[in-house]
Amino acid sequence: MHTCHNPLHCFLPPHVLDRLLNADDPEIRDLTVEAIKHSAAARTMRFTLSTMSIMAAIPSPAGTKNRLVYDMENIGLMQLLPGKLVLSEGDDISSITDEAVKEAYNYSGIVYDFYQEVFQRNSLDDRGMSLISSVHFGRRYNNAFWDGEQMVYGDGDGSIFLRFTKALDVVAHELTHGVVQFTSNLEYRDEPGALNEHFADAMSALVKQKHLNQDVHNADWLMGDGIMGPGVQAKCLRTFKAEKAFQNDPLLGTDPQPKHIREKYIGSKDNGGVHINSGIPNHAFYLVAMELGGQSWQRVGPIWYQTLKALSRNSNFQDAAAMTYQVAGTLFGNNSTEQKAVKKAWDAVGISVEAGMGRELLHLATA
Repeated sequence: MHTCHNPLHCFLPPHVLDRLLNADDPEIRDLTVEAIKHSAAARTMRFTLSTMSIMAAIPSPAGTKNRLVYDMENIGLMQLLPGKLVLSEGDDISSITDEAVKEAYNYSGIVYDFYQEVFQRNSLDDRGMSLISSVHFGRRYNNAFWDGEQMVYGDGDGSIFLRFTKALDVVAHELTHGVVQFTSNLEYRDEPGALNEHFADAMSALVKQKHLNQDVHNADWLMGDGIMGPGVQAKCLRTFKAEKAFQNDPLLGTDPQPKHIREKYIGSKDNGGVHINSGIPNHAFYLVAMELGGQSWQRVGPIWYQTLKALSRNSNFQDAAAMTYQVAGTLFGNNSTEQKAVKKAWDAVGISVEAGMGRELLHLATA
């Protein structure tokens, strides 16, 4: 059952669901089984759409921002997606009382505006793709996911997790999986898969910080803090900092993400650790941002975005390190403050940018 869960781009990582499967409370176990089952049902759709991304993009009528929010009315059947249309672009949102509907609409708009204003990208596919969201999926469903075509949000159980539309970083993370799909389309396994998760985390941090107008020192650098419920001690699911996001939580255990290549997970779970090992490039990204200071979307953001577009399906950590170094030189000049910050950060997580230069250029030439 669990191997079917991994390929779908879900916000909750498998190691969290594994812990909840072993909870003493039978209701928690039952809800977790349901969460895994729903995720597994979407595996075929996600894989198929990732291999033909252009067909997955539903264009907007005007080729610009077009948000559509649907209500699944707590039905957890993938074949019934997207559900009942309840809000379209330009509708009067003041008449909407459903918080999940409003959040899905507003936050997807913030993500669209971010990519348009900061990177001049027109939606996920850069062609004005409609942003489709389905809320109230399943009964107390503990997850949110990008299925290759649209966003799907659960309401959470109210104790461990709150509704998944509640946090801008959750929405931005999952929608960025769509951006990855239409750019490098990083394969969802091993290091390429960890980079897939990493770019979703990194871009969501940029979206959140820009929306709050924070500089790198004011930002909390946490992921998922807005969906954590009162039934857990953990205050977030992931952190870009060197510390653990949570430790010895009675339900969730301890955050397994490494922050250095020597601690890299090498097992087969989680498609080779895609949600675990993303902690390594996440920390490198954070170190670059902190070294440069200011607002993250102004310098480190463009370096990472251009790198995402330049990488290919099988790119690994070494490729990403080399490409960020090369892109920093192109954007800001060789031996610039930005390029030096990139090298320093990757060195700090145990990855040499120089070692990957020849491989990355050869890799891209033959991709």
